[in-house]
Amino acid sequence: MKENAKESNPVAWVEIPATDMARAAAFYEAVFGWPIKVETMADGMVMGWFPMSETAYGASGALVKGRGYVPSLGGMVIYFSEPDINSALERVRKSGGNVIVEKTDIGQFGFYSWFEDSEGNRIGLHAMS
Repeated sequence: MKENAKESNPVAWVEIPATDMARAAAFYEAVFGWPIKVETMADGMVMGWFPMSETAYGASGALVKGRGYVPSLGGMVIYFSEPDINSALERVRKSGGNVIVEKTDIGQFGFYSWFEDSEGNRIGLHAMS
């Protein structure tokens, strides 16, 4: 095991595939209230940046439209911390997403939910209460 492995969580960056960047950015802005800054990179890849702070705890990431990025319900699941899962799921529904798993108690680990975003990705929510 790496010497500093216990000092930080291993996830450093997250990329969520998108096929329609305008739709995806609008969806995530509506559900989470985050400003999404969209930029086209030199290679033609389009990225919609999530908010990020160099000094904050946890990883950030982006929506990505480009070669090799394919939305999926069956791939990895990324969980966003969300203190009010039920309210977030209502925003998901209002924004054109689908709830896959309603808020579910997982004992000492809190609660989780899954939804399908505007692009067809399975996304998780997590809260301690």
